[in-house]
Amino acid sequence: MASRLAGACGADSMALMLNKLFAAFRADHPEDDLPASDTGMAIGALLVRVARADGEGSAAEMALVERILAQRFRLGPAEAARLRETCEKLHAVAPETDTFARLIRETTELDTRLATLDALWEVLLAGDTIREEELRMVEKARKAMGLSRLDSARARERAENQAGSVTDATEAGAETGAGRTGHQ
Repeated sequence: MASRLAGACGADSMALMLNKLFAAFRADHPEDDLPASDTGMAIGALLVRVARADGEGSAAEMALVERILAQRFRLGPAEAARLRETCEKLHAVAPETDTFARLIRETTELDTRLATLDALWEVLLAGDTIREEELRMVEKARKAMGLSRLDSARARERAENQAGSVTDATEAGAETGAGRTGHQ
């Protein structure tokens, strides 16, 4: 699955992937579930979309997207980077945020949707400041994934705690001269 997720993304493969994503919403094929790799592309594209919601997407945010993709799909660093690049291309040509989120809702279990919401908050909090458009995007994704405001509040709290523990470890390492830099 890892090689399929991080595979080449030429024009033909992008068109095929988009057709599969959109077919998931057609009523005439309700029994056809998307393969995990296509759902993974939707999750990755949603993460990229939140990272780029402010119009840029910092290096720290993109590195975090790669780390999340690597952990979620058990990819090596090079595969995660290729998958992130593919997801960036998908994000650029794909439909609205709620389309990705609905796809995730319709093709994954609750625990995967909650983990996706956690990851969205991690990416949002990785930026220097939280902008209104980023908050709107996470809220739109939350609604489309069928999750509650309480789910979002808890996901944000977990992401803030995780960011705090990374910051605490960085500060402790800096005091000893062995600190990490950024989110790894």
